[in-house]
Amino acid sequence: MATAQAEPSAQDMYRMIRLIRRFEERAIAMVRSGEIAGGIHPCNGQEAVSAGICAALRPDDILMPQHRGHGHVLAKGIDPAALLAELAGRVTGINRARGGSLHPTDLSVGVLAATAPLGHNAPQAVGTAWALAQQGSDQVTVAIFGDGAVNQGALLESLNIAALWQLPVIFICENNQYATSIPVERAIAGSIPGRGAAFGIPGGTYDGMDPSVVFEATAAAVARARSGGGPTFLEFSTYRFDVHHTFEIKAGVNYRDAEEVARWRARDPQELAGERIAQDMRSKIDEEIETLLDAAERFVMESPKPSPDNAFDYLYTGGVRPRNPYGQTGNAGGE
Repeated sequence: MATAQAEPSAQDMYRMIRLIRRFEERAIAMVRSGEIAGGIHPCNGQEAVSAGICAALRPDDILMPQHRGHGHVLAKGIDPAALLAELAGRVTGINRARGGSLHPTDLSVGVLAATAPLGHNAPQAVGTAWALAQQGSDQVTVAIFGDGAVNQGALLESLNIAALWQLPVIFICENNQYATSIPVERAIAGSIPGRGAAFGIPGGTYDGMDPSVVFEATAAAVARARSGGGPTFLEFSTYRFDVHHTFEIKAGVNYRDAEEVARWRARDPQELAGERIAQDMRSKIDEEIETLLDAAERFVMESPKPSPDNAFDYLYTGGVRPRNPYGQTGNAGGE
């Protein structure tokens, strides 16, 4: 049986949760100021899931995040400044402003592909896990998706193949209780981990507000996959404190009552993790995060936006540049 990763220190776990929280808060502010166009799907309140999962992975393990994935990729090791620049459409972004909020990718830290369509990172994860297994690697692949994805056919087909071939892949449902504005109890028959159980995949439901609980459950699944035990299906029950998408801020959409929000905020993962370290250490970490993100914002504001003339670059790995259908001027708007 493969040895599970050691849990990071309480200070390191709090540092990651604080980084994700403050990154998202700053990104929301940049959406409101117009520096980030199109909006984002913030993950405030769900930081423990990202921090706990990625702490259980090796740097070379593969992560397939979902559309609400800033926390996932930060916890896996993507540079905050490069990620913020990507969100703001700068050429210094992690994907040169081609990925945006929904598709940040960094192969150097094992973020192979972040996908927007619900549940469609699961087949990608299964294919990747199969390829790595064929190469004799002990790397593990993780697909993270929300409760809104568990009724998608692509996910169910992926569970079937993973179970049949006993692939080293972990399916993780980050259940934040709402698929956009629809409560989970109104959209899902049966149980979420029951999807995996139907294919003989073990798993369970765990507290997604406590990073230590998330870490322990994920580390056990990783060790199982790494030793040839096959896939696992984990559900982490969590809650997003903010909007589904920043569009809701302007639209004034409201579908949750204050009592429900307050009940979940009472178990804020940032506070839970913060209470596990000394107050002076917490203050020191908070200052470090602010300094880091101050520098990230300066980096963004000093970085240029891409030129329309380069819109067709980076479409093919071989460097081939497709013909510009608008002529040689690069004017995508025509005459």
